[in-house]
Amino acid sequence: MRKEKAKRLENKGWKIGSAEDFLGLSPEESAYIDLKLNLSAKLRKLRAEQNLTQTELAKLIHSSQSRVAKIETGDPTVSIDLIIKSLLALGASKKQLARAISS
Repeated sequence: MRKEKAKRLENKGWKIGSAEDFLGLSPEESAYIDLKLNLSAKLRKLRAEQNLTQTELAKLIHSSQSRVAKIETGDPTVSIDLIIKSLLALGASKKQLARAISS
């Protein structure tokens, strides 16, 4: 957000902050969410690069298309285990996983 806009909103009584501030997340919780989102984004990218549909990926990991959609959007009900299992099913290397985690 531009500084001018933030200042204007603050002058009108609005509070400006991050999602972490708003939700009261600890640094660890924020890092965990970032990790899941990075892995989910990598999965979505890798699936698209392989020209697979969500349904086709679901069959590979013995799950449902709706579950794959939840994985790709970073739904909080999806475990990191399932995300990593899905990445490995798509042939992701350890290096690719490490890059996704560190980005």
